[in-house]
Parts: sequence; C-alpha cells; structure tokens
Amino acid sequence: MLVNMDYPMDNGFLSKLAFWQTSQLMGNVGVFITGNSLWVCHPQQGQIAPVINQILVQKNNLLQAFETLKSQFGRVRVQLVLSQQYYQLLQADKPNVEPGEVTQALIWSVKDMVSEPVTNIYLDYFESSLISSSKVNVVVSSRQFLTQVASACDANGLDVAGISIEEFALSHLLTHDNMAHMLVAHLPQQELLLLVVKAGEVLMQRRVRGFNQLNKATLEELKLGLADNLSLEIQRSMDYFESQLRQAPVGSISILAEGDSSSLANLVGANFNQKVVAVTHDGVPSLLAQLALQELARGEA
Repeated sequence: MLVNMDYPMDNGFLSKLAFWQTSQLMGNVGVFITGNSLWVCHPQQGQIAPVINQILVQKNNLLQAFETLKSQFGRVRVQLVLSQQYYQLLQADKPNVEPGEVTQALIWSVKDMVSEPVTNIYLDYFESSLISSSKVNVVVSSRQFLTQVASACDANGLDVAGISIEEFALSHLLTHDNMAHMLVAHLPQQELLLLVVKAGEVLMQRRVRGFNQLNKATLEELKLGLADNLSLEIQRSMDYFESQLRQAPVGSISILAEGDSSSLANLVGANFNQKVVAVTHDGVPSLLAQLALQELARGEA
C-alpha cells in the first residue's frame, strides 16, 4: 500500500509550469529524502545494478538539490520516500462521517498529537483489510514542507509519481505470503522501527528509542547486552501483535541495519524460535532509494 499525497499546490500554477516544459521524460528515479541528502536510485542501461547518488541538501535548499538531480539525470519521473523526520504515523479512532469527510475530520482528531499547527497539517490515512478495528493509521506531514518539495520538482520539470513513507517502502523487503513477517530496521541516528507485514500489508509498526547508535556497536557491545535489549523489544512487539491484534506469531524476523548486522542477527536469533536473518545492503538510505524506484516500477506494471 502507498500513501499518495496529492500535490499541495494550486492546479493553475501547475498547469502554467507544464505549458513551457518539454513533454519528453527521460526515465524513472527513486528518491529517499533525508534531513541533509537526496538519495537517488537510477537504472543503469545495460547493467543489472542501478546507480545510487547522494545529493547533499545545503541549508534546507531543496530547490537547489532537485536542480542537481535534474542536471545529473534529466527530466525524469520520481517516486519519493520521506524519512521519518518528515512525518508522523499515528493511530486514531475512525470518524463516524461520510467517506469523503474522513480526512478533514481526522485533522481535528490528531491535532493534539502532532507538532504541526492545524493550518499546516497535511494528512492521509489507511486501514487494514486483514484486521477488524475501529482505528485508522494516519500519516501526518507538514503542508509547508510538501509544498516546498512539489515546487522544487515542478520548477525542474520533474514528474512526481507519488510520495510514500519508510514503513510502506520497507514492507516490500518482506515475503508477501499468508504469514506475518517482522522487519527490525535502523537508520543511523534514528529511532528503531519494528514493522510487521502480512500479504504485503502493514499490520503493525512501532518506533523505539534508545538504539540510535546501533550501527556503531561493536561485537563486544552487542554481546554485553545490546542484542538482548533488542530481543526484548522484539518480544514486546510480538506479544502485542499476538495478544492485542489476535494474530498468529510472525514466521520470520529480518534485521536491516548498518554495522555488524550479521552478528546482531545471530545473537538475536539465539533468543527466538523464528529464523532471524540480516538483510544484505550497501547502506540503508541507498536501499530505501532502490525501494522507491521499485515502487514506481510496480505502479507502472
């Protein structure tokens, strides 16, 4: 599932920009937006492995960063994935209103749970087709930030196919079958993410503090308690998933982290009956850019 955030822009402005832009697109790229970089994944003609470029965002100047993207890859179609610092994922009671009024009603339901003022909230929501619940999952972002992203893309003639979030992008790393699978994901300097996916659908997500430096942990530190602490958080999430959501145990646990993730997976695996594996990658931000590109390709299939 994908959160498609429509352009928070005036359609008249967009149409004026489109008037003078050339119509020919030069391919697709996936972009993972972090606080200081655009991580860009672009297919390489004749090669299996795509090209990954890191474009620095200087002083929050997204316009300049997307100008650099265009200079490197031309006028392309982009699939954007936001890093966690640019949104909040919350649960709220589903408003008892007409379907077309749910989004507006949710703004007032979550206003006290978010840092953005009501006038600057942009949100979308999704709900599970596999779990019966009165709750919905609400993605909240800054309207000002999304407008800045859209303006930067439009000014450079880039076609935005969609905007997604880490949870949805990472869900594609797990097997899409009738069993639930857990992903433990960590980006450097960020909170830990525990994600449970079943049949391609995000059923549970949880952010955990205290593991911001996980990627820098030595083997000795992992053995001296860090792996056990992580196992405890995994067990808490599994208990909630089974008891509160009334689901069968997860079939596997995957760990996505930088640093000595193989040793971490082995140490954590000793505490569970499920198979625990480390996800192979060349950097978590690079992988998220690749997943963004894959999301775009799936949408065109």
